[in-house]
Amino acid sequence: MSLGTVAVTGAAGAIGSVVREALRREAARLVLLDRVPLRPEAENEDVHTVDLRDATAVESALAGADRVLHLGGVPDEAPLPSLLEANVLGTHHVLEAARRTAIERVVLASSNRVTGFYPAGHLTGPTEPARPDGLYGVSKVAVEALGQLYADKFGLSVICLRIGSFEPRPTEPRHLATWLSPRDAVGYIRAALTAPSSTRFVTAYAVSANSRRFWKLPDVTELAYVPVDNAEAHAADIPGDHSADPTGAQAGLYAEPEFTLKHLRP
Repeated sequence: MSLGTVAVTGAAGAIGSVVREALRREAARLVLLDRVPLRPEAENEDVHTVDLRDATAVESALAGADRVLHLGGVPDEAPLPSLLEANVLGTHHVLEAARRTAIERVVLASSNRVTGFYPAGHLTGPTEPARPDGLYGVSKVAVEALGQLYADKFGLSVICLRIGSFEPRPTEPRHLATWLSPRDAVGYIRAALTAPSSTRFVTAYAVSANSRRFWKLPDVTELAYVPVDNAEAHAADIPGDHSADPTGAQAGLYAEPEFTLKHLRP
């Protein structure tokens, strides 16, 4: 399936940079958005320095795109006002631009942190109630809710990917369950961008085929990608205790009060 014109927000980020290199060979045109100035690296790339809080600038940059991959936003725990502005309001502007310009598909970067308080011994599926492990997780719950709203109310085709621990290789014990390799990240994103146009709304965990994973892999009838990498292949190189308490939170240290308290008023 031809990708046509693909717009990527947060294109300067860790995932955005990997996806940019992979998709430039497959898309007729890549439209790259970030607050950080970018330079075109190929003839089919257009770059835009855009703050996602600026609805007019977002719509102008996305005009003419067939598909949007929305990676932009604050990527970790932060004060709630910052998360609401960057993640929730920014996502609203992307979805609204998609509605107004008739974009075929929007892929939203959600996070495994939406369900971080489920116990490690529980294989969690995407239809279970949210249990965010912090304010960042709360902002991603809102991102998914906005995607569902725009799919239900306005007929947009929206796929939310709950991204695991995106790293070149796993480096800590928790990654044995949560790792998302660059190769699998590109695979999931490509599948989400090219899913049938009849797809209205899907939420899926984007995680590698880790033997110890906490999350259910996507149903291939909804998202046609089967991950190939397994963090277990790197287990011998990861220091520390690899045993996990099945009753402990999947989020690990992210679920500790101290992780969020530092972002609250004293």
